[in-house]
Amino acid sequence: MMQQLSVVIVCKNGANVVGKTIESFSGLTDDVLVYDNGSTDGTQAIVRQTGAKLVEGTWEGFGRTKNKANTLAKYDWIFSLDADEAIDEELKKNLLQERLVDEMKVYEFRFKNFLGSKWLRFGEWGNDKHTRLFNRRKVKWNDAEVHESLLHPPGVKKALVHGYVLHKTASSINEYRNKMERYAGLNAEKYFKQGKKAGMFKIYSSSIFSFIINYFLRLGFLDGITGYHCAKVNAQYTFLKYKRLHELNQQSRSLQSRKTS
Repeated sequence: MMQQLSVVIVCKNGANVVGKTIESFSGLTDDVLVYDNGSTDGTQAIVRQTGAKLVEGTWEGFGRTKNKANTLAKYDWIFSLDADEAIDEELKKNLLQERLVDEMKVYEFRFKNFLGSKWLRFGEWGNDKHTRLFNRRKVKWNDAEVHESLLHPPGVKKALVHGYVLHKTASSINEYRNKMERYAGLNAEKYFKQGKKAGMFKIYSSSIFSFIINYFLRLGFLDGITGYHCAKVNAQYTFLKYKRLHELNQQSRSLQSRKTS
């Protein structure tokens, strides 16, 4: 017997992964909803072929868009995933056995993160787990445009379900680098709106510390050359994020100066 939960996927240009992701939920639920915001690579056709429900809509930032998509789902229990996040058979089996009756309970899952075919066991992506199953009557995403998080009311209980979410982070280092560069710009804008600052010391020291933490302290070197590249890209992401934040603050001060002169 399938679960009365809705898998909700927000995506754009996920044609290379979304089909296998949807397939991984076969037998778990009768409601898989994909909210697509302007794909140009044929994602929509692939979703239709799988039999999942396709909704096409506008992009309002990660948090708001996910909340909007959740309201369109059939069930109150929401399994929120990205187009590149499938589930393994162990997780599916354990989810089918779970009794989804307590609205004040959320479910956490371990992630296996892959760069290409390499499972990243260490570094930034090692020991990764996230809450992704919750009841929309009690839990929602915040309004963050990027790196959104769930808002838990007081008294929420957290449970770990065994098995893995299989996250295809990127197909190559270049794709991963491009992805992180986009996130750097988005996060800089987020920090700017929050009134945060970044001087030259923070720009350089944070990126250096990022590499040291992920490559050495989190044992990223045990992932071989892929671990080195991941640590390097994450350091570049940190550098670009704070560099862009510094530029935004400079532009703001310059604009204010012109207004008062």
